[in-house]
Amino acid sequence: MATRPASDTLVLAGRPFPLGAHPEAGGVRFAVTSAVADAVEVCLIGEDGAERRIELTERTFGVWHGLVPGATPGQRYGYRVHGPYDPSRGLRCNPNKLLVDPYATRITGSLTDLDAALGYVGDPMHGPASVVDSLGSVPLSVVSSPGGPDTGIKPEVPFEEAVIYELHVKGFTRLHPEVPPHLRGTYLGIAHPAAIEHLVRLGVTSVELLPVHAFADEPSLVRAGRHNYWGYSPLGYFAPHAAYASEPGREIEEFRTMVAALHAANIEVILDVVFNHTCEGGPEGPTLSFRGFDAPSYYLHAAGGSTVDITGCGNTLEAGSPTVVRLVTDSLRYWTTELGVDGFRFDLASTLGRPGGGFFDRNSAMLTAITTDPVLARCKLIAEPWDATGDGYRVGDFGAQWAEWNGRYRDTVRDFWRGQTGVRDLAYRLSGSSDLYADDLRRPWQSINFITAHDGFTLRDMVSYNDKHNEANGEDNRDGTNDNRSWNHGVEGDTTDTEVLTLRARQARNLLATLLLSTGTPMLTAGDEIWRTQNGNNNAYCLDDETAWVNWASSADAESMLAFARRAVHLRANSPALRQPEFFDGRTTPSGDPDLIWFRPDGEEMAETDWFDEGRRTLGMWIDGSNSQSRTRDGELISDHSWLLLLHADGRPTEVVLPGPEYGATFEPMLDTTTADGTPALPGPLVAGTSLTLAPRSLLLLKAPR
Repeated sequence: MATRPASDTLVLAGRPFPLGAHPEAGGVRFAVTSAVADAVEVCLIGEDGAERRIELTERTFGVWHGLVPGATPGQRYGYRVHGPYDPSRGLRCNPNKLLVDPYATRITGSLTDLDAALGYVGDPMHGPASVVDSLGSVPLSVVSSPGGPDTGIKPEVPFEEAVIYELHVKGFTRLHPEVPPHLRGTYLGIAHPAAIEHLVRLGVTSVELLPVHAFADEPSLVRAGRHNYWGYSPLGYFAPHAAYASEPGREIEEFRTMVAALHAANIEVILDVVFNHTCEGGPEGPTLSFRGFDAPSYYLHAAGGSTVDITGCGNTLEAGSPTVVRLVTDSLRYWTTELGVDGFRFDLASTLGRPGGGFFDRNSAMLTAITTDPVLARCKLIAEPWDATGDGYRVGDFGAQWAEWNGRYRDTVRDFWRGQTGVRDLAYRLSGSSDLYADDLRRPWQSINFITAHDGFTLRDMVSYNDKHNEANGEDNRDGTNDNRSWNHGVEGDTTDTEVLTLRARQARNLLATLLLSTGTPMLTAGDEIWRTQNGNNNAYCLDDETAWVNWASSADAESMLAFARRAVHLRANSPALRQPEFFDGRTTPSGDPDLIWFRPDGEEMAETDWFDEGRRTLGMWIDGSNSQSRTRDGELISDHSWLLLLHADGRPTEVVLPGPEYGATFEPMLDTTTADGTPALPGPLVAGTSLTLAPRSLLLLKAPR
C-alpha cells in the first residue's frame, strides 16, 4: 500500500458522474476513474508554475471525485496517482508523473522533455520507477466552461446524397491566398468564406476532418526532433487540438464557430477519430495520462505485462474494458451534442471489435454500445475496416449500421485503369459492392468509395509515380506502403513530355469520374481536384510543410481539373439514378427494362462467359432511371433519365455500338474524360445503335432522356 498524500484543503464529496472537470456550486467538481489507485490527487497549477495538490478522498464505482471550492474555469490542472508499480502485471502508477485528465476538454502545452515523462528507469519492463517529477515537461489539462457559439442546425444530409471531402484542418488553408494570414491553418480558416465557397462550388456535402482530438508527438518523433502532422497520436479524446486555434485558449469556441459556418452552408462535419491507440506508445513510451491511471483498464496486455500491439503504434486500447467503452461513447456524445459534429470515421475500426485482442466480433461490446446509443445512432458511422494484422482485415464484415471505407473499391478501380484487371470485379464496385454489403441489411451508400486518401499517393502522384519517395520522412524510405497500384505512364515524377502529361491528366479524370459515377458514397481527398502533389511521398504524416499542405497556386492544369471535378460532382447530385439508395437486383422498372444491364462493345449484353475474360478492358453499364429508388424529402419516389456509362482502359481505341432503341431513342454525351473539363467532344444526341470510337483509356457518360 502506497503512503497516502497529505492534504490541507477541504474537498466536498461531489459525485462520480459525469467524469471530468465541471464548474459547479462555487467551485469545480473533479472526477477520474482508476480501479487500481490507492490515492489520487488533483493538482492545480498556477500561472507561475506553482502546484497545489489536493487529495480526492471519495471513491465511488472506482471513480475518485470531489468538489474543490474556489476553483474556476481556466484553471490548469493534472493528476497524480499513488498505487502499485509492477510492470510484470501492467501496473505503472507513479505519483512523480503529472497526468492529463482523460476527460479534459482543453489541453495546453506539449511534451518538452521525454526523459522526464518516462515512468521508469533503464529497462521499461524490469527497471525501477522513475523519481523525476514531470511537472513542467508535459501537457496540462484546463477547466473549461460549457457552451459557446451556436453550432447551427445539422444538415442531416441523406447518406445516398453525400459526397465526402477528406481534409486536414491546417493543411487545407495554410497556403490559401484569400484567407487572412492569421487564420490560415486554423478552425477559423475553414470557416472563412473563401474556404466555404470552394467546398460549396465543388459540391461536397460533408467534410471529414483528419484527427482534431488533442494529440502529441510519438516518442520516436520527439527523439528525432520531428512532429506529427496528421494527428493519429491522440492524447485527449474530449479536447480540440489547441494548435489549430488562431487565438491560444479559444480552440473550443473556434471549433464551434467552424462547425456553425459549415452547417450554414449545408455541409456536415465528420471527425476522423482514433480510439485504437494513444500517443503513449509501448512500454518504453512516456506516462502522460492513461498509463499512469490504470494501464490494464485502458490497454491490451500480454502475460508478463507487455502491451499487445495490433495497431502498429505500440499499444492498443482494450475495446472490451468498460472503462474504454465508457470513454469512447462519452467522447462521441460530447462531440455530437456539445460541439455539433454530424458523424465519425473510426481509424483502424477493426480493433474496436476485438476485445482482448481476439477474433473480430461485429457484435462486440464496443461496437454495440456505439450503434445502440440513442444519440450516436443518428450519426454517420464510418469504419476503416482493418487494423495492422491479417485477422483485422474486415472489409464487408461490420454490422448493419456501419458504413465502411471500401478498400476493395480503391484497389479494383486503380487496377482497372492501369490495365491490370478485367471487368468482373469492377462491375461489383461500380454498382455498390453488393457482394460485400447486400447480405448484411446494408445499403449501397454504406460503401465509402475512394481512390485516394490522406494515407497514400495523391491523385496526381498516382498517375506520376511507380514507387514511393519518402526520403524526407527520415526513415530511409522504409515507411509507407509499397502496394500503391499506381502507374507513372513512362516517366517517374515530373516531366515536360507533353504526351505523358496528357495521358496522366486523362487517367486522373478517368479515376475521378469512375469514383463519382459509381453507386455508393464517394470520398474525395482535399487538393486532388486542384492537382496537388506530394512529389511521390505516400506517407507525409510527419511533414508539416508545403509537401503536405494544399497548394492553391493557380495553373491551367489545376483549373481544368477543378472544372472537371465540379462537372462530375454536379452531374451526380442532379441524377438520382447515379446514386441509388438500393442495390440493383434485376427488377423490372416502369420502362419494362431491368434496372441494370451490362453491355459489351458490340452493343450486346454481357454473357456469363464474358465476365471471366481477364483480358477484357471495355464495359458498358446501362442504368434505367425510371425507378431509381431515390426519394424526395417527403418520401416520394423520383424518376430520372436512363444512363449509359462506357469505360475503356485499353491503350488502343475501340469501336462500340450504342444499345438499340428499346433502351432509348437517343443518347446524349454528358461527360467525356478526353477533354480537360469533361465537356463532351462528340456532338449529340446520338441515335440508338450508332457506332462510335472510344479513345484509348477513356470514359464516356451518356444520357438517354425520358
